[in-house]
This record gives sequence, C-alpha cells and structure tokens, in this order.
Amino acid sequence: MDPTLITEVIRNRRTVKPGQMSDRPIDRDIIEEILQNANWAPTHGMTQPWRFKVYQGQSRHELANFLAATYKAITPPESFKQAKYDKFCVNPTLAGAVIAVGMKRQESGKITELDEIMAVACAVQNMHLTATAHGVGGFWSTNVAAMSDEMRDHMGLAPSDRALGLFYLGYLGGDWPSSAREDIATKVTWA
Repeated sequence: MDPTLITEVIRNRRTVKPGQMSDRPIDRDIIEEILQNANWAPTHGMTQPWRFKVYQGQSRHELANFLAATYKAITPPESFKQAKYDKFCVNPTLAGAVIAVGMKRQESGKITELDEIMAVACAVQNMHLTATAHGVGGFWSTNVAAMSDEMRDHMGLAPSDRALGLFYLGYLGGDWPSSAREDIATKVTWA
C-alpha cells in the first residue's frame, strides 16, 4: 500500500454543500462502493449500527417535500424561518444523491449509545473519503428535520434508533475547493 494515496484523499476531502453541486446523477456503482466502504468502519462489539436510505432521481424531490413538511410541523411558529424552509424544499434536488444516515441500537444495550453514534460517524467519514476519491463532493447535514424522530420513522427505524442526518453527494458545479488547517502541533501534547 502507498500511504501517500490515503493522505492525499484525506487532505483533499471537503465539505461541498448542495448549492455547490450539480444534479448530475451519480452511478449506482459509485454509491454502492461508498456504502460498502461505510460498512468497514470500526464498530465496538461488531454491532455495525449504521443504516442508510438512498434517494436518487424523483425520490430526492419526495425527500425535499418530507423535510420541508417536517421542519414546519416540528418548529414553533416563533422559531420558523422561511429561508430555512425554502432550503429544505430545494437542497435535496440539487445533489446527485442523498443518503439518510441512521443508527440501529442493538437490543442488548451492552454497547453504549455513544459508541454506536461514533461508529456511525466513522462510517460517514469512510463515505466522505470514498466520494472524494471518486471526485464527488459530500456534505453531512445534521439539521433539525434530518435528525428528527419523524426522519427516523421515515427511514423505517425503531423508536430506540436514531436518525443522524443526511449525506449529500454531488459532482461540483465548479472547481474543487481548497482549504487549510491550523498546525497539528497546536492541538497535540506529548507525554
């Protein structure tokens, strides 16, 4: 294995929001590889708690309608923002595909919920890195509608499970974004 390859993919991974994406469809083979790599995330007790629902084509529009209706239903009138509602109506249609992310709790409860959430987060990172390797942008949205009990139910999950957001996938409408990070030395102490 060449460690420079993974380093390059990790350092080129970017958050690409739906407004930066084209709605060009993403080949099913690429989406399946993204999901297969998610399935190889670390998981305490081999619970493999990640669950996914893929939206492409017309189902992205149905997802948009569901998110907008959910946002309106669960938001108190004094907190409702029309601009946010409008984004729910549009964002899923801007991406080539949207993957709902969920966490399935094991029945025994032996593994903590936090462990399960962290395993799902690792799965999403694998998804993001795989998308990057294919030249596909990704964005993990954890908004109120995407994390709601309504979304959990929409995914067909049980009350003890959790919806953990939406992962948007799309080819960029422009150039791949650049980024920078603070030096790691400012974040590490050695014992």
